[in-house]
Amino acid sequence: LLAPLPPVAEIVLALAVPKGAHMDLVVQKAVELGVSRVVPLLTQRTIVRLDAREAQAKQLKWQRTALEACKQCGVNRVPQVELPQPYDRFLQRGDVPGLRLQCAILPQARPLRELLEAARADGASACTLLIGPEGDFSPAEYEAGAAAGYAPVSLGPIILRVETAVFMAVAAARYALDR
Repeated sequence: LLAPLPPVAEIVLALAVPKGAHMDLVVQKAVELGVSRVVPLLTQRTIVRLDAREAQAKQLKWQRTALEACKQCGVNRVPQVELPQPYDRFLQRGDVPGLRLQCAILPQARPLRELLEAARADGASACTLLIGPEGDFSPAEYEAGAAAGYAPVSLGPIILRVETAVFMAVAAARYALDR
């Protein structure tokens, strides 16, 4: 593609697959905002259900969307878009970088800004963002996220659509963690 990227934070976006064509938009804009990897998740409340063949076709489509977004932005490294996978399988993986944040609609969730500011002060340069489906994560999924080291964070008092939550969280992480 065009120019090499300056040193930037590594941001992994793991999100519940939204219904309709919203995932295409999410992949495009998340790549434009500089995520390093996109992991589509199938949660208890994810409306979209995919068999293996459909999952592979979607993954290839989303990977092409990521490539086109990179061309648009002049980015020389195309983020990987993984195959859709169950939420619990993703939580068991050891290859997620840095700060682990789960966007949450919970009273005990701390503001995203606070955790990102603290991470920046500590010199963090990577994070993994978990974003749930319409209807939010289930209580069991919140418990599993906490057990896997994900801190619940709030994006504010307004309940956001999945795609809006993605844009807000990724932009905030990029702003806070880039050097």
